[in-house]
Amino acid sequence: MSLPEIFLERLGRILEPSDLIVAMSAFKSEVPTVFRPNLLKCNSEDLRAELESVGFELTALDFPPDTFTVPSDQRRALTEHAAWSEGRLWIQNPSSMLPPILLDAQSGEDVLDLAAAPGSKTLQLASTGARLTAVEKNRGRFFKLKANLKSQDATNVETRMTDGTGFWRGREESFDKILLDAPCSSEGRFRADDLKSYAYWSPRKIREMKRVQFRLAISAIRMLRPGGILAYSTCTFAPEENEGILDKLLSRFGGVLEILPLDLPLKNVQNGLSEWEGRSFAPEISAARRVLPDGLFEGFFLALIQKKTSIPTRSDV
Repeated sequence: MSLPEIFLERLGRILEPSDLIVAMSAFKSEVPTVFRPNLLKCNSEDLRAELESVGFELTALDFPPDTFTVPSDQRRALTEHAAWSEGRLWIQNPSSMLPPILLDAQSGEDVLDLAAAPGSKTLQLASTGARLTAVEKNRGRFFKLKANLKSQDATNVETRMTDGTGFWRGREESFDKILLDAPCSSEGRFRADDLKSYAYWSPRKIREMKRVQFRLAISAIRMLRPGGILAYSTCTFAPEENEGILDKLLSRFGGVLEILPLDLPLKNVQNGLSEWEGRSFAPEISAARRVLPDGLFEGFFLALIQKKTSIPTRSDV
């Protein structure tokens, strides 16, 4: 069993040769189980002491903070422990934890999670004390989101089952910060030994996703207040879904937007690409970051976008 050849050829043009070698190994390696405490219910020190007292082999990560791993052979035992059933911990890849950390929501801010299910990042945001709204279009995923929020005691979240691409209507400039972890082709989560992880991938899938992503991003920009921040992320490598979306936003909204620098204390990161398949991207897109798979972190893309001013009232924006 091997990953699609077209995907591998594209990846070889996205990553440096040394990074490609590490990524290829990561696609085949056994990934440790990573989890974080639910800070609405407990703190890191108490949870760590509780788990270690019954034999779990915890290793704390330097970053993200309050994050631990256990060996893969202890994953089942972790999900059978009371801390899991009581909603005091959440299993989540560390790459997935980064967007809420970078968004840095504060108590009292109006914050929107625009594509929220199943709720991993929503739950992180809920612990900040912000006034939080979570949107999910798909009915099944929406009720999974609500169940996860309930199990984790995230009571400060207003949930809405609706299409995020049209959610902006009547809500222009309503939010201080927005998280758009956009639906994507999920290349960063491919596993060489799991056909299901890439069975539906194709260049056509990338084209489908980029249309949805751009519409969601436009909705997010309309809902941001001047000075507000949008965290845009995907779990895919495809430049069409990452740098390409940022470039189209900058082109469409002129001087309204700014790509902010990212400070990630990680070695496995790559700056945003300057071009892809003959298309040059705006220079400031280099401030975005692609997190590279290394056997612990999955592939991910991250960007922070600030809305500097209100959108001019024009029919073309």
